[in-house]
Amino acid sequence: MAVEEQRCKQPSGQKLQFNVTMRKAKPKKRIILPDPVFGDVRVSKFVNHLMYDGKKNTSYRIFYSALELVGKKMANEEKAPLEIWKEALAKVTPQVEVKSRRIGGATFQVPTEIRADRKESISMKNLIIFARKRGGKTMADKLCAEIIDAYNEQGGAFKRKEDMHRMAEANRAFAHFRF
Repeated sequence: MAVEEQRCKQPSGQKLQFNVTMRKAKPKKRIILPDPVFGDVRVSKFVNHLMYDGKKNTSYRIFYSALELVGKKMANEEKAPLEIWKEALAKVTPQVEVKSRRIGGATFQVPTEIRADRKESISMKNLIIFARKRGGKTMADKLCAEIIDAYNEQGGAFKRKEDMHRMAEANRAFAHFRF
């Protein structure tokens, strides 16, 4: 806490002290424990995004069965299913996004780079959202199909990333409005 001294126009010429503090404190980062099977923190984050109503065991079951299906369908690949999932996640990770910025009565779509933790979160959410929208019997089947499509650079999540990049490229002229 910083203490600031300031002279006021008082007859006695006394110094007054004011406490200057931030309005909001930054929230502490929560530590996410690695998952029980692979010991990977990214898997835990993915499962947390996949989870509904606090049903973490169900989410883990869906994710692990989706990886098993990926392993069966991509048997000709020499990579492990977890590596395929990580590569698919990397292929749907956007590098830039556009943010609306109001300047002088006009709203501009300003392209900005994305922080690393937000990139990861966006890619995971997109993969899950487009897996949920797919047609299929179970969520594990849908997630498996979306992971395979993302690995092959197709599917909804990959298309969303391409659209985000295209929007940023189209609005590159407004990059000087960056905040």
